[in-house]
Amino acid sequence: MTALTNERKSRRQRVVMHADMDAFYASVEQRDNPELRAKPVIVGGTSARGVVTAASYEARAFGVRSAMPGYEARRLCPKGIFISGAMKKYSRESKRIFEIFRRYSPRVQGLSLDEAFLDLTGTERLMGAPRSIGERLRAEVRERTGLAVSVGIAPVKMVAKIASGSCKPDGLLEVRPGEVRAFLDPLPIGRIWGVGPVAEARFKMLGIQRVGDLARMDPRRLEELLGDWGLEFGRLARGEEYSEVEPYRDPRSYSEENTFDSDITDRQVLNSAIITHAESVARRLRTDHFRARTIVLKLKLGQRTATGPRGYPTLSRRVTLPEATDDGETISRSAMDLLARSGLDAAIRLLGVGVANIVRESPGQLSLFEPRERQARRERLNVALDEISRRFGNTAVTRGERGGAERAGLSTQIKRGELDAAE
Repeated sequence: MTALTNERKSRRQRVVMHADMDAFYASVEQRDNPELRAKPVIVGGTSARGVVTAASYEARAFGVRSAMPGYEARRLCPKGIFISGAMKKYSRESKRIFEIFRRYSPRVQGLSLDEAFLDLTGTERLMGAPRSIGERLRAEVRERTGLAVSVGIAPVKMVAKIASGSCKPDGLLEVRPGEVRAFLDPLPIGRIWGVGPVAEARFKMLGIQRVGDLARMDPRRLEELLGDWGLEFGRLARGEEYSEVEPYRDPRSYSEENTFDSDITDRQVLNSAIITHAESVARRLRTDHFRARTIVLKLKLGQRTATGPRGYPTLSRRVTLPEATDDGETISRSAMDLLARSGLDAAIRLLGVGVANIVRESPGQLSLFEPRERQARRERLNVALDEISRRFGNTAVTRGERGGAERAGLSTQIKRGELDAAE
């Protein structure tokens, strides 16, 4: 038996669990307030441009879904109970839930505050059969938090995630290795990872409506029609997705952004938002002991040019620095310069600041372009800012002017380097 055959056999025997909390934010609110139970609760969407972050299953019965504009949710569910949400509370619950997840596997890859992949490969002798593990995990989450979690189990991550979504709410679905194709084939083509509206429309033009249609296509024909990305989607359609559960993967970028309650043209407000985001990104870099060389400014214009959620033009500007930084002042100064050089006088709907080209911080790293005394003073200031944020919260103090960065809604994403909001 060749090494390649051994590798393929090993991959076929992998066991991946996807655990996904049911209507997480809304369920927390219903648990904590008995008056909200069995009622259509909608978290988010309270501001003029807010979007729904979570909807209880009572609200979903009216067609309300996450990422839906708040005004649309109100049209569909006039009697919905809208709640702005409380990130400290959700973060605290997320921490408790992930502590439970880690009792069942040392390899846990968080995707957001309320969902994660767990690698169960090789745990059968110690923990029992995968389905048994999933049932015990679900029971423990409910017992300790009063919340429901749905679980999908499969040989590969994509199938496990689809399985957990297929058994919601409060269910468990296991797809064994020999069942992957039968499970995937009848699904709409849009269920494959990475197939968005544009790719879905292109597939349908080729007569590919279901996952099975794509899985059965000859790879040479698929490459001829769609190139390398067609081959990759073909492998996914056949369940040939072998990415690992990655609990400790180094980040490729960090970013913060917000949608303004109303379009902004005031440069001072925009610069204040840049400072707010730059300081947050820098703090996360320092917490994770990384630095970044590339600064990215993201802008979404207020003037709609097409229908749908993507109808607002989005611009991105970036600059690469002579050396990597973890300093908020450096990041904000670079982003503000990008804004000034953009020459834009249009109203801005969304603004974001990010960094890329991430490198690990070296012990005793010295700047080649900054005097040592100034560098030491800057590092002392950053240490002081981080300690204040750790003790009193991220909004306790920042450099320069701050304001104008109110988000239109909550985020469910786990952000690397972000201090525990519950502390």
